[in-house]
Amino acid sequence: MRTRIIAALALVPLFILIIIGGLPLYIAESIIVGIALNEFYKAFEAKEIHPLFNIGYIFSVYLALKNILGLHTEYTYVIVFVLFLCSITYLLRVKNDIIDITITFFGIVYVGMFLDFIVLTLNTFQFGKIYVWIIFIIAFMTDICAYFAGYLFGKHKLIPKVSPKKTIEGGIGGILGSTLGCILFGYIFNLDLTSMVIIGSLGSIVAQFGDLFASSIKRYVGIKDYGKLIPGHGGILDRFDSVILVAPFVYYTISLFIR
Repeated sequence: MRTRIIAALALVPLFILIIIGGLPLYIAESIIVGIALNEFYKAFEAKEIHPLFNIGYIFSVYLALKNILGLHTEYTYVIVFVLFLCSITYLLRVKNDIIDITITFFGIVYVGMFLDFIVLTLNTFQFGKIYVWIIFIIAFMTDICAYFAGYLFGKHKLIPKVSPKKTIEGGIGGILGSTLGCILFGYIFNLDLTSMVIIGSLGSIVAQFGDLFASSIKRYVGIKDYGKLIPGHGGILDRFDSVILVAPFVYYTISLFIR
């Protein structure tokens, strides 16, 4: 639990930047994505895989420019395509393994594009300054409630090969906690409560998939944490593993069903 409290406190500056919005947030996002991509790429070096770090850094800088200039999403597809062509050229000339390119662009999508949905949620919708907090409510209420439910009632392992400590009871507790958190949030800000129940419950499942997926990568490459940004408590990816998948889920759920 101490880890979760420290992790939450470490995110306070980000929450302040989300409230401020604008240029400070866009620059911070670029830095966070750059650090997260560095952590992601370094993790695979343990498996003798060598992603193209510079390609990831270029994309993280692009995210800041995109948001500052208000560029449409199509520009993201264009820049990814151009970077992919550059990577193929590098591959043909230097004879890197194709897996290096694959992990490079998987990181761009999984880390860069998915985290950008936080800013997209904030900027796209009329009530984006309210909706954006649903992302963090789902992720953190799932994590906290799953921890306590698992600690108090956990008996049946969820997926022990991926995460030995996670239980089915904990997963159910995470769903209930996320749902209740979203209902309370919806009540406070006068949002449709039925929508909040749906987005809170399904979002919690997505959050747990995000957590398990990040854990499966760490288990595959043989590391405990992605980074050491918070001494003893991991890096950016360790703190955002649930948020990464919840952010696009919330964005598209709002876009398609709420707006």
